[in-house]
Amino acid sequence: MPVSINDKTYFRTSEVCQIARISRSTLLRWLKEENLDIPDYRDRRSWRLFTEEDVNKLTSEANKISEPQAATAGHKK
Repeated sequence: MPVSINDKTYFRTSEVCQIARISRSTLLRWLKEENLDIPDYRDRRSWRLFTEEDVNKLTSEANKISEPQAATAGHKK
């Protein structure tokens, strides 16, 4: 259940994973490796919090489709 702090709604890690349909390990890896520009909000227990905008960024990343890579020399399709 989202948390409201100072009239702003935040989501916890497990909620973000459910909404974006990604695993916790994927979320943590993306936060460490990707350039998603997501601020590091924390509650008083130091648990990570995400805004609705953050959730939308992560959901978009999870649903991104890559272009097929060109065949390399020696590989035929």
